[in-house]
Amino acid sequence: MEVLHQLLSHIFNFEIKMKNKILFLLVSLLISSCSANYQLFQNSEPQIGSATSMSDDLANLPEPSEKIVAAVYKFRDQTGQYKASSTGASWSTAVTQGATSILMKALEESGWFVTIEREGLSNLLNERKIIRSSRQNYQQTTGQEQPGLPPLLFAGVILEGGIISYDSNILTGGLGVKYFGVGGSNQYREDRITIYLRAISTSNGRVLKTVYTSKRILSQMVDFGLFRYVEYKRLFETEGGYSYNEPLEICVSEAIQKAVHSLIIEGIKDGLWQLKNKEDLGSKIITDYESEKDNARSVDYFNREQLNERKKIGISFNYGRSLLTSDYGNEEFSFGGEGFIKYSLNPSFYIGAGFGFGTLKSLNLFDIDLFSYELQGTYLFDPYSRFTPILRVGTGYASRNLNTVTTSSINDAYDYIWKINGGIGAEYRIYELFSLEFYSDFNYFLEDKIDGFSGGKFNDYFLSFKIGVSFYPNIKFK
Repeated sequence: MEVLHQLLSHIFNFEIKMKNKILFLLVSLLISSCSANYQLFQNSEPQIGSATSMSDDLANLPEPSEKIVAAVYKFRDQTGQYKASSTGASWSTAVTQGATSILMKALEESGWFVTIEREGLSNLLNERKIIRSSRQNYQQTTGQEQPGLPPLLFAGVILEGGIISYDSNILTGGLGVKYFGVGGSNQYREDRITIYLRAISTSNGRVLKTVYTSKRILSQMVDFGLFRYVEYKRLFETEGGYSYNEPLEICVSEAIQKAVHSLIIEGIKDGLWQLKNKEDLGSKIITDYESEKDNARSVDYFNREQLNERKKIGISFNYGRSLLTSDYGNEEFSFGGEGFIKYSLNPSFYIGAGFGFGTLKSLNLFDIDLFSYELQGTYLFDPYSRFTPILRVGTGYASRNLNTVTTSSINDAYDYIWKINGGIGAEYRIYELFSLEFYSDFNYFLEDKIDGFSGGKFNDYFLSFKIGVSFYPNIKFK
């Protein structure tokens, strides 16, 4: 980087100040760290395929009393999808067409199966014909009797299934920030592959067991850029980053290995095949599988925890700050709160009534106590998750009481003013019956007299930012 620094100084003929030296130092460290990890124009040696996250789980399965003779005719890609291309049609398939070979390898690694060749059965039979023909010719030529070939193994079970789906972009997102020409960003994308595997008895054709597994495929990209004028007509620009895509073949392997792992344990539990040591039925690998299976029932396809729906009755309290926008201006933040009781019409929608209190202030002009009575509807976008966005709309009327007033436009009488409101926020369930809420709402008065003066195109309104709690008592209705 010192050579690069000298070259830039010679070409552009400018003097780097202290802050720019620090900038160059940071960029140098970034470039050197990247070059240390990613060496271009260097050949790589072939290597043995790396183990997957499921390899140890397969290897550590308890031993069977007797290995199962299993046949796999075809474990196919049944998605029918082709690889996406931004430049035109692509006839490359989205997932591997070699899933049968991956399944055969997983069966071998488990130690529970004797796998027999069926995908290339015609090749095997042809080769056996060649062997018999060669031995017959040799016997006719020499007169020496040749032994016959042993019979082929027959399977006790046939394993069927395939890659059922490959879902792209089921979750995407990113985050970035830039300030004064310096910034970075992160983007991610999530795909998912789904595997079904079933065991079929060859004696009667009965489907003994079916298992279903899936694997999420994560792609990420991180980049950093700098765009600065270090001197008049002298622009410095640099960028760097990296991307990471989980290899699809490895993800398919892990999903298939998980299917084999699940099929073995499910078969042990149902008595389809036996353990060498009966005590292994309580081994950690089987109890961990049971826990994982129970957990799978309580999450959705995004692996988010799914809870029971909230109770019919809810009680909410919140408190926060409000800011009035009136005809006078110079408003101040003030405090206020609300209390509601609500009833569930369905898991996603609550309707309720409540009471609000607080103050509205304008600097050196007025300080008003405000009381409101409201009907409100609350919509939960994801009622079965621990975290859900919420939407609220409502209407009601407010009464004001003067606290301190320095303007003659506001008299001492009570005023009742109708208003409408709406807001967005989020609710987080800490416990089954208890939640935290964070939201902001917009309150618009239907008459322009909260400040005693009517002017402008819009009526007075105020924004609120609040935090609160909701309690859902376990009340049963007959």
